[in-house]
Amino acid sequence: MSLRINDTAPDFTADTTQGAIRFHEWIGDGYAVLFSHPKDFTPVCTTELGTMAGLEDEFAKRNAKIVGISVDPVESHERWKDDIRTVTGHAVNYPLIGDTDLKVAKLYDMLPAEAGDSCEGRTPADNATVRSVFVIGPDKKIKLILTYPMSTGRNFQEILRAIDSIQLTAKHQVATPADWKQGDDVIITAAVSNEDAVRRFGSYETILPYIRKTKQPAV
Repeated sequence: MSLRINDTAPDFTADTTQGAIRFHEWIGDGYAVLFSHPKDFTPVCTTELGTMAGLEDEFAKRNAKIVGISVDPVESHERWKDDIRTVTGHAVNYPLIGDTDLKVAKLYDMLPAEAGDSCEGRTPADNATVRSVFVIGPDKKIKLILTYPMSTGRNFQEILRAIDSIQLTAKHQVATPADWKQGDDVIITAAVSNEDAVRRFGSYETILPYIRKTKQPAV
């Protein structure tokens, strides 16, 4: 199954380092970031899980929960936590899913159906495509998908920036330009007439007939 933005995120039940969860129920009425890694005790992912642990409060400010996943068992995740803290100085307090039967990896199109049904004997190279980030909204729709190669560490500040944009544009009829960050000007969408733009935003600048910029409205 190929997943796209605005598809409903597949629901599932799974064991985690914080007990069993049903994913949609766990998300609740906020946002969720599901990020995967090919295998425990791998160098790049060790730095990534620690980085996410250090940013957990930033995600919480945005009403976004974070959850990690690999095809290794929960017991392996628990042992890995000590290494993550040693390397990064951050304790992993968010849940890590143990996907030993590869069910979630397949649901999220990270492994093909013919990948089997067990994590036993699999190497990081076998799981190279299990290296993605999914941002999921309160409506349980997928808002963003990113997939990285194993050798390239992910930039989780970019995920925070993207969530800021997703939440802003969900509330207002605006879009964010390249390299936008909190407080920068935004683009008024084509669905808003010039007259309505004045009512909504007070003033705006016309760069081109199809590009109208205005101050960022309050989230």
